[in-house]
Amino acid sequence: MTNTHSPIQAVIFDWAGTIVDFGSFAPTSIFVEAFKQGFDFHVTLDEAREPMGISKWAHIQAVGRIPTVNARWIEQFGQPMTTADIDAIYAAFMPLQKAKVADHAAPILNAIEVVASLREKGIKIGSCSGYPREVMDILIPAAAEYGYRPDYVVASDDLPQGARPAPFMALKNVIELGVTNVNACIKVDDSNPGIEEGHNAGMWTVGLLLSGNEAGLTLEQFQAADQTTLESARETARAKLLKSAPHYLIDTISDLPSVIVDIEKRLAAGERP
Repeated sequence: MTNTHSPIQAVIFDWAGTIVDFGSFAPTSIFVEAFKQGFDFHVTLDEAREPMGISKWAHIQAVGRIPTVNARWIEQFGQPMTTADIDAIYAAFMPLQKAKVADHAAPILNAIEVVASLREKGIKIGSCSGYPREVMDILIPAAAEYGYRPDYVVASDDLPQGARPAPFMALKNVIELGVTNVNACIKVDDSNPGIEEGHNAGMWTVGLLLSGNEAGLTLEQFQAADQTTLESARETARAKLLKSAPHYLIDTISDLPSVIVDIEKRLAAGERP
């Protein structure tokens, strides 16, 4: 018999590395290409991944401030990266991202089934992203073709103060979904800014170790990996994500159902995030 009386009102998911795009490769690979196209300047995938979770313009700015990147930029151009430089890289980034994002719209393993199980409990499905609206307008229908249709979507530039780790994207979901208690919400994300967003919104938080940005594994690498390789990737991601103190850390969305059961028990016992 379907349980439609879960004390959890909504789960708010990030997109890349959480629900779609195993390893969060759509944004990172495009950042590398945008720096190359805009300025013939090379950044590594690891450098491109470092600030993941914030808005894309701020992400480019943050990459430019990484000491190793800043040193190479000054060596190549004679001064630190300027706002005009960031604008130029962002201008290169946007068409590249829009062209490629649909190629990375496939759901992460079991994501569709897990979302369906939440809906069976009467839990609403919210979502927000570091992607701007013009990218989300391409990703949303592409993901829908695979069967992922959240009840609400907030893009990073939908709100004047939407940038993570501020809570406003998560709270916009709360408002639009008709949630009456933020303590009855869960934020699921693969990045520190996204987890902090959930904390700042007063929600339970779940960090993803192996499907997201911090592990940086492709789906093929994940599926082929032995336990030693997986544990190494898990520990690398855990060390980074613990900085934002998530309430739970799991490998992928496949492991979320057990967290849901635990949070339901804690809410029923009167606990808060």
